[in-house]
Amino acid sequence: MLKLIIGDHNYSSWSLRPWLAAKQAGLPFEEISIHLRQATTKAEILKYSPTGKIPCLIDGETVVWESLSICEYLAEKAPTLWPSGSKARAEARSIASEMHSGFAALRQEMPLDVRASQPYLQQSMELKADMARIVSIWEDCRQRYGHEGHFLFGHFTNADAMYAPVVFRFLTYHVELPEASRKYVEALVALPAMQEWRQACIAEAG
Repeated sequence: MLKLIIGDHNYSSWSLRPWLAAKQAGLPFEEISIHLRQATTKAEILKYSPTGKIPCLIDGETVVWESLSICEYLAEKAPTLWPSGSKARAEARSIASEMHSGFAALRQEMPLDVRASQPYLQQSMELKADMARIVSIWEDCRQRYGHEGHFLFGHFTNADAMYAPVVFRFLTYHVELPEASRKYVEALVALPAMQEWRQACIAEAG
């Protein structure tokens, strides 16, 4: 069975991405959770990950690290994690990679905190630009692929997994969205797997 090593549910946006992809693909896996920001965290992670960072996926003798790489590996087992058409698949990979490498202001100014609920009143120009770009991606995808389903490319794909932490961020910080993006957020957060992740965040506070 696959083993997925993740961090705290409430704070580890990178862990959520491959975890959600595996759940949505119906791929069974053993979840190994390591608390972050502890004196023993690095040593615990190094038992599994060569980089000392998480998430990390172990499949027998194969070790995969970095969220997007793990999602790609999962897609080899569950091809529906990417759109079927070559054009849509290229676009999905592009926006997934953009999420992986970009949006620094969003990460810094709107850290993932699923349990929290607080309006974000002071937004830097960089954060506003990040948010505008994300909404533009969502609106464009929903306009072109919305007839095929509720997600960015119709059915759930790795692109949705990559943007799932942003959905939680927008809910935490009460971000107002245009209709198509708002409905997308509602559809993604309604997934049983997303609700399971939210409940795990709440349980960590107990």
